[in-house]
Amino acid sequence: MKRIVFCAYLCMMGLQLWATPVDDLLERIDRGASKKFKIELKKNDDRDFFELDQAGNRVVVRGNTWVNVASGINWYLKYYAGIHLTWNQMKATLPATLPRVPQKEYHETSMTLRYAFNYCTFSYSMAFWDWARWEQEIDWLALHGVNLPLAIVGEECVWRNMLLKLGYTEEEVGRFIAGPAFLAWWEMNNLEGWGGPLPLSWYTRQEQLQKRILSRMKELGMHPVLPGYCGMVPHDAKERLGLNVSDAGLWNGFQRPANLLPTDPRFDEIATRYYDELTRLFGRADYYSMDPFHESADDATIDYGEAGRKLMAAMKRVNPRATWVVQGWTENPRPAMMDALKPGDLLILDLFSECRPMFGAPSIWKREEGYGQHRWLFCLLQNFGANVGLHGRMDQLLDNYYSTENGERKTEGYEHTQGANSANKSNHNSQLPILNSQLSTLNSSQHKVGIGFTMEGSENNPVMFELMSELPWRPEKFTKEEWIKSYVKARYGTTNEHLEQAWLLLAQTIYNCPAGNNQQGPHESIFCGRPSLNNFQASSWSKMKNYYDPAATLQAARLFLAGATLNSQFSILHSQFSNLEYDLVDITRQALADQARKQYHHAIADYKAFAINDFKHDADRFLKMLLLQDELLGTRKEFRLGHWTQAAIDCGTTPEEKKLYEWNARVQITTWGNRYCADTGGLRDYAHKEWQGLLKDFYYVRWKTYFDALANQMEALTKPQPDLLGGGPNANKTASELFAMALPQEVKIDWYAIEEPWTLQQNPYSTLPEGDAVVIAKKIIDFIDGK
Repeated sequence: MKRIVFCAYLCMMGLQLWATPVDDLLERIDRGASKKFKIELKKNDDRDFFELDQAGNRVVVRGNTWVNVASGINWYLKYYAGIHLTWNQMKATLPATLPRVPQKEYHETSMTLRYAFNYCTFSYSMAFWDWARWEQEIDWLALHGVNLPLAIVGEECVWRNMLLKLGYTEEEVGRFIAGPAFLAWWEMNNLEGWGGPLPLSWYTRQEQLQKRILSRMKELGMHPVLPGYCGMVPHDAKERLGLNVSDAGLWNGFQRPANLLPTDPRFDEIATRYYDELTRLFGRADYYSMDPFHESADDATIDYGEAGRKLMAAMKRVNPRATWVVQGWTENPRPAMMDALKPGDLLILDLFSECRPMFGAPSIWKREEGYGQHRWLFCLLQNFGANVGLHGRMDQLLDNYYSTENGERKTEGYEHTQGANSANKSNHNSQLPILNSQLSTLNSSQHKVGIGFTMEGSENNPVMFELMSELPWRPEKFTKEEWIKSYVKARYGTTNEHLEQAWLLLAQTIYNCPAGNNQQGPHESIFCGRPSLNNFQASSWSKMKNYYDPAATLQAARLFLAGATLNSQFSILHSQFSNLEYDLVDITRQALADQARKQYHHAIADYKAFAINDFKHDADRFLKMLLLQDELLGTRKEFRLGHWTQAAIDCGTTPEEKKLYEWNARVQITTWGNRYCADTGGLRDYAHKEWQGLLKDFYYVRWKTYFDALANQMEALTKPQPDLLGGGPNANKTASELFAMALPQEVKIDWYAIEEPWTLQQNPYSTLPEGDAVVIAKKIIDFIDGK
């Protein structure tokens, strides 16, 4: 009765209860969109599926779960309506009458687990998200088939409550738990306290946010993966609590938490305390994420098999049916730990499957025995540090996904449909048993049960994530060239020769990083690196290696500009023009960064040749390119520093909190840590960004300082050197020492002293776009061409 009254009240207030969670999602895309679709949930015990059909003027979307229905909607919008929803545009204006589905289109998959997120994503991209942004992300997950999302928002709340109950003070808790931009590395057992202490209001905010996130995920039928107990304790737990722990050590100069040894008599008590608090706040889960001994050398004193059994037993006490999710990354999961656990209890994320798979395709990380009898997911890492840059491994992704250790998957006799212009074959159903048999054999031999998006940072390279999301629904291998043509039409809602040529060129070059190149993420921008005479990669761990001609990205930018200029000659819906403009900015940005790398080498060659005037000209041209980049990126909110810093500021409830959060945001994308971490630890510029505002106020200052120092050095050398003329301090140097002095000398600059002051500033950065992207892109191309 109460429910009836409540519904009547909502109707009186002009609100509507949508029939299904997918109807609700459709309304968030476009008000009234749910009336144009007929949603049908059809149970299927054998396989996941979605089906497109027509009933009168309404498009029918069927599926066996809400997520699969949402996947079907996304497929329809792309390949029938020409509407591509992604991070840069999650809303659209649907046609008054939707394009018809001429005949049923059916897709199914044996990849029933589809995971999302890396711990790092929660700090590099999501650190300051509010509910509005999270609501969009959950919609993105559903539309892209994700039913197994990592959900670790608010883990710090669990730890604070547990530690207080163990006798720690608020001050001690504050020294242990990291700040909002660094929580991921605290959660992964890498560091303590950096970026904190967290205000009490932060815990309240995150607890409430996580509860809304979990509620929406479960409403859509997803299975959130909660953070399990991996044995972490504060590094002083031995002295403070009398626990038996492994040596904590350091990580890039930071104090690491300790690992509670499974032999400690209080291990079960500590684990139970953790799960009790987790369950009290956020409920039980069917999946728990644990990565014990993450990025740490093997320790002979640790029984990894026993540690695995202890962690599993603690998890099973909470939910006997729960599964442990673990990252397949460097040394993890340890073979001894895998051997100690029953098949079915462990689900392994093969974290970097498109480049360094541990199972299946050849790789520097390949394990001959793979993951034994344990189930695993084929994952796309794609991005490190949420760096901005075009990048992809299209051929490697397709080859690795559609292959097994024994050779390529065979699926002859099955033809896949690709949208409104492709008709299903009449013998489709008769061929499914053949396909089912082949897939069953494949899965029984490899135990691959799904896919995962495991990027360190999101909101970049939508083409790669779109490609990955479709693989489970495409049983037959295809070429990147075939797919990219359909992607272009879906993304922009039209056929345009210039845009198609641009994407084909990109797919064959920068989006086709070859096997054997093990670089981590995009080809880093020369603008973002600390200046030197041999500047190549911006971060210390990227392992960059040249693999494409920079002329390719420049030509793609030219083609894209031509396509955007022709926009007035055809109709593009607002959402599709947003996609076009976003890609124009991103591709032109990449082209300019690539050309700036060439310009940098011109300037350094001038310096080494002691051509002072040429050096000044070429250095000045490089700096102008950097400022042009800043101007271009200011035309889109996604590439503005303000969208990051303002989100951080908005989390605060007091001036002190706002200052702390903004400092977190600024430090993470620049020095990452303190002086030791920045200069010695190796994390400086790891999360560098080509963003408007950051380019002008941070990277420009570094490069201008450097080029001025080189110019001053050269000019000083043109003046008489009195110590060489009158028997000064160099008079007794050897010939070889004097020769070394004559070579170009790297200038010594205290970079951290220049970088740190910017992290402490609070000058505002706007989130609002400025300027015309098409006009500025043309200005850049003209500048590069010397016009």
